[in-house]
Amino acid sequence: MEAQSVNKAIKIPALEGGAPVRDKYLVFGQPLIGEEEIEEVVATLRSGWISTGPRSVQFAKEFGEYVGAEHSIATNSCTASLHLCLKACDIGPGDEVITTPMTFAATVNTIVHTGAKPVFADIQNKWFNINPSEIEKKITPRTKAIIPVHFAGLTCDLDPIHEIAKKHGIPVIQDAAHAVGSEYKGKKIGGIGDFTCFSFYVTKNMTTAEGGMVTAKDPDMAKKIGVMALHGLDLDAWQRYSSKGFKHYEIIYPGFKYNMTDIAAALGLVQLRKLDSFIETRSRYAARFKEALSHLDTLIIPDFHDLGKHAWHLYPILVNTDALRITRDQFIEAMHRECIGVGVHYRAIHFQKYYRDTFGFKRGDYPNAEFVSDNVVSLPLSAKMTPEDVEDAIEAVVKVLEYYKR
Repeated sequence: MEAQSVNKAIKIPALEGGAPVRDKYLVFGQPLIGEEEIEEVVATLRSGWISTGPRSVQFAKEFGEYVGAEHSIATNSCTASLHLCLKACDIGPGDEVITTPMTFAATVNTIVHTGAKPVFADIQNKWFNINPSEIEKKITPRTKAIIPVHFAGLTCDLDPIHEIAKKHGIPVIQDAAHAVGSEYKGKKIGGIGDFTCFSFYVTKNMTTAEGGMVTAKDPDMAKKIGVMALHGLDLDAWQRYSSKGFKHYEIIYPGFKYNMTDIAAALGLVQLRKLDSFIETRSRYAARFKEALSHLDTLIIPDFHDLGKHAWHLYPILVNTDALRITRDQFIEAMHRECIGVGVHYRAIHFQKYYRDTFGFKRGDYPNAEFVSDNVVSLPLSAKMTPEDVEDAIEAVVKVLEYYKR
């Protein structure tokens, strides 16, 4: 289908009985898995070592080299990575941790799991990322860490955040679940600051199916995180049962079961070598979305800063419901009927029941985050998509918006 055809002959959306744009559903966020990944996983299965072992160690090393990190530890999720960093910093009851309300629940859940209190700072208008000036307003004597979230692959403005943290003597734990491959002022995320936590979940720019990584600057903190990630043992199984001979372990900390398996690492080793090409494809598709949709008065296309390289984990748009006869959620349903999978990233955390009931958050507390939360839709974006898939998504967006325009 030709790109220019998307503005022609708007038909009744499938939601109201018309024919959908596609016959086959376009699934949101599919990973691109090739024969190389399959071969590496099979080789791991045949090796006899499928849990934490040589491939996990190799993957952590290669990932650290890719982002320019001094130390890197493979984990089973970004959630685990965040929790480990908070625990390594001895954050607990009575403490406060500042983060953004525009994030996945895991960011804030891990704060609660330590016994600390989450404190939200509003986002910057149209950038989706936490506003450094709002962070400064939230600092108290109980503040023990800041967790900025690099939303959709666009980096936070880290310099002022690090200046605030340095002034108050607190660590910055970056949530880079969306930012594998992102750069800030010429440096890759993961090689900047105290701690950075990554996700390799199935929808991310590269995947290990489930998995995560911590990068750290301080060698002692990195060692502590590594030990805590596997029950607090001073030796993992690969060190205890390898051909070098049996060794007893010691419990140094009351740790967790947060280690990455070699099966997951096998996927990661191959995916990491393809990451730059994946991001190039995503960037090309994001540019096409902007070209095709930025003229619509029924949408607001986010205004992205130019402080570094956007990794394009997500392509978020804001539905201008003032110009439409439908709500954001009805727009999503209409896209579903057109066989186009979309997402919501995110419904602001302070709107969620647990956080409303426990901490007394309410509408009006964070107006910028609330505007995004009420109107955001993530369009399908992955390296597995074809240019035809992108054009189908564009056609569906235009078709639905034009039909329901006031």
